[in-house]
Amino acid sequence: MSRDELNTAITWAAKEGWNPGINDASAFYAADATGFLVGKYDEAPIATISAVKYGQSFGFIGLYIVHEAFRGNGFGFKIWESAISNLRGRNIGLDGVLAQQDNYKKSGFKLAHRNIRFAGKSTRQQIPVSTVVEAKHINFQGIEEYDRAFFPEQRSIFLREWIDPKNSHTLAIIEQSKIIGYGSIRACEHGFKIGPLNAENSDLAFDLFLALTARIPEGSEVFLDVPEPNPKAIHLAQKAGMTAVFETARMYTKEFPQLPLEKIYGITTFELG
Repeated sequence: MSRDELNTAITWAAKEGWNPGINDASAFYAADATGFLVGKYDEAPIATISAVKYGQSFGFIGLYIVHEAFRGNGFGFKIWESAISNLRGRNIGLDGVLAQQDNYKKSGFKLAHRNIRFAGKSTRQQIPVSTVVEAKHINFQGIEEYDRAFFPEQRSIFLREWIDPKNSHTLAIIEQSKIIGYGSIRACEHGFKIGPLNAENSDLAFDLFLALTARIPEGSEVFLDVPEPNPKAIHLAQKAGMTAVFETARMYTKEFPQLPLEKIYGITTFELG
């Protein structure tokens, strides 16, 4: 895809109800400009998919959409094969809708866990301001090093763009000069999404959640995608008055990455992992 064609894919994702961030495309394309594929019919886009490479060993598939006028003709499978080929030799991850789980299994994907999207409204609860620092006041290397534990591969280029102030509000909690939690909130087609939200314990995660939602208008719609194996993340969402509205199946083609799910309170994005 060209950069403009990625905008088309994001627009289609919005129409599917996936509610992408309004500035997601810039961070997505920065991650891997060769990782977005478009299928065309008479020079017009009819199918999209992302097959983004991270480091030397990991890839992630998302934005898998066939225009409704062309579904049922095999175009989706053709672009799917291209995406898989693009990531050959890597461990590939995806967040698929539960109804398609069996189809992904046929391509060699195995279920690791479910992710649950929670929705709620922002509030203005106060937390100790001194504990929270805006990312722009922190050396990027510190955030990069802390984030590395929560993702299967290095994703520095993506991360630098993702936490840029023009794309999101990103906050961290620092103790004895070390980051012990950080998170981002960004504007979406509808409301705002928090992701990532990573912290050493649930109290820190909740403080970050409150600090992030305090950065947006009170009463705004807020979404948080949590890994089901982390019961404390589910409790955090429920404590914040949120309810489950959607689920995905996190699947991989090879071994499941050894990630500290007990410290992951919010998935970064269903589209890029």
